[in-house]
Order: sequence, then C-alpha cells, then structure tokens
Amino acid sequence: MTKPAVVKETGIRHFFAAASYSWGGFLRLLQEAAFRQELGFFVVALVLLVLVGASPAEILVAVLLFLGLFAIEAMNTAVEEVIDRISPEISNVGKYAKDLGSFAVFCMIVACGLYLAFTIGGHLLFR
Repeated sequence: MTKPAVVKETGIRHFFAAASYSWGGFLRLLQEAAFRQELGFFVVALVLLVLVGASPAEILVAVLLFLGLFAIEAMNTAVEEVIDRISPEISNVGKYAKDLGSFAVFCMIVACGLYLAFTIGGHLLFR
C-alpha cells in the first residue's frame, strides 16, 4: 500500500498551521537553559533601556537584535537536534557543526552586549 501524499494547507489554514509550528518551536526552545538565559538578558536589557530614557528607536534596535539572537539560538538548537539524531556517536563533523552554531550564537550575544553598552553607557555619560 502506498502512503497518501502530504496535503499542504493553503490560504488562512496555512497561516494558522505555520503559526502552530512556530509556537511548537518556541515551546521546544524554552526547554533550553541557554534560551531562558537569553530571554532573561532581554528582559533586563529592556528594563535598563527604559530606566536610562532610551528612545523608542533605540529600544526597537535592541528588540531586533534580540530577535536575531533568538532566531540563531533556534537554528543552533535545530542543528544540535539533527546532529544528535543522525550521528549520535562523537564525530569531528558533528562537533564542528555544533561549534559553528555555538559561535553564531556567541556573535549575536556580543552584538547585543556591545549595543547595550554603547546605548546605556551613552545615556549615563551624557545626561
């Protein structure tokens, strides 16, 4: 017996299906300690930006940077999941893939930190 073809949703049903998959990804990512720490970093950053009187544009840039961080963390987690599934034994290829994902996350954390240091520092120094 042949398997039935996968039926792709269209129109508004596609939108709701995609939103459901995204929500599932978010719930999966919440299981990662690193993501929860990054969410905490985000909340603290927003509070500090508001306290120093950052402009809406400065807050928007921070939100966009953190959304980038969250997206890269999600991709890093996806890479780790796939590597663990297809290559549970330790291999150089798997290690390199995981290390590269980790480096991408690190770069975004540094970008967020530098932006916050520059923005918050500027508000504190030039009041």
